[in-house]
Amino acid sequence: MSLGVYIQVPFCQTKCTYCNFHTGVVSRNRYGLYADAVCREIALAAEENGGAGATENAVDTIYFGGGTPSLLDPSDLAKMVDRLRARFLMAGTAAGLAAQPEITLEADPETITAEKAAAWLVAGFNRISLGAQSFDDCELKSSGRMHRRADIYRAVETLRQAGFRNISLDLIAGLPHQARESWKCSVSELLELRPEHVSIYMLEIDEGSRLGKESLAGGNRYSASAIPSDDAIAESYESACARLAAGGYEHYEISNWALPGCRSQHNLKYWRRQPYFGFGAGAHSFDGRTRWANLHDSARYVDCIEQGISPREQIEPVTAGQALEEEFFLGLRQLDGIDLGRIERDYDAELPGRIGDLRGRITNLQSQGLVELDGTRLRLAPDRLSVSNEVLVELLG
Repeated sequence: MSLGVYIQVPFCQTKCTYCNFHTGVVSRNRYGLYADAVCREIALAAEENGGAGATENAVDTIYFGGGTPSLLDPSDLAKMVDRLRARFLMAGTAAGLAAQPEITLEADPETITAEKAAAWLVAGFNRISLGAQSFDDCELKSSGRMHRRADIYRAVETLRQAGFRNISLDLIAGLPHQARESWKCSVSELLELRPEHVSIYMLEIDEGSRLGKESLAGGNRYSASAIPSDDAIAESYESACARLAAGGYEHYEISNWALPGCRSQHNLKYWRRQPYFGFGAGAHSFDGRTRWANLHDSARYVDCIEQGISPREQIEPVTAGQALEEEFFLGLRQLDGIDLGRIERDYDAELPGRIGDLRGRITNLQSQGLVELDGTRLRLAPDRLSVSNEVLVELLG
């Protein structure tokens, strides 16, 4: 089985109002120290697994997420990629592995320059995930984004001219001040740019973000009172589904679409419960049996690495019951669904009562038109994707 690597870069130029991630704004002089610490953690992880290249799983996806990884100097990004190549077996270097790794960099439009794009290609990056979020300047400004509509066009053109042939573009349905017409325009402009991959997220309202906390409190700061209704957000999502399908995009996961052959191979590992290593502050890892995470504070993370102390603060073996729930929660996010027959074979011996309970719940959800069962293939009903969380809560209890 192949291995994925995720590198967390928890730095931003500013904190978006809707963001509930553990990111922060820090002095640029800390970026290089952080990259050095990540390189050291990579080396330590390789040694834990038997030394350079000793792991039996070849790395075939690398994903730099954040935060805004494109803020880092290209030399620091290249240094981390090079350290991975030196310490882990990479796809394309082993017999029978011809394909090169998919190496993704998350980037904000205003951070992209021709010089950076050229350096990213030289470093080995071959996929850029661009955080556009909206093509409407009012929506962008109210959300605390640094870029504007024109920056998205300029960024895509710069990346294309540099030679990137795999670009992903994000939109958010439900930003403050978003209206039916502005959403229609954003989707139209995305289709005009025709990225190879598209992610559309519905705005999350929770206490983890300034906007969510203000909205829950009934306040007006951060344009909280201008958030569209749940029905309007669902309508926006559903209209995008139809338009992307008409544009030739395959809807393969609740929030993700791709042109043929351009699905995110790294993110598929998460949904399929395949192993991945996470490096950096707040990064998560999974080896098939255990999940662990690093501490979130980037300064403390660097201090731990420099002192030779493990940055891990959460290590949790995955029980059979937890694994079963993950099979459904992650697997049903994919429009192909899950093989219920395989799951019953894998878990019935350990969790016969739980499997029996799930069979009953699936039958009930079928009668409500919320899920479909085609042979042993279980999937969410196509017209219920916008309420997927509610369906999964009802299924898993």
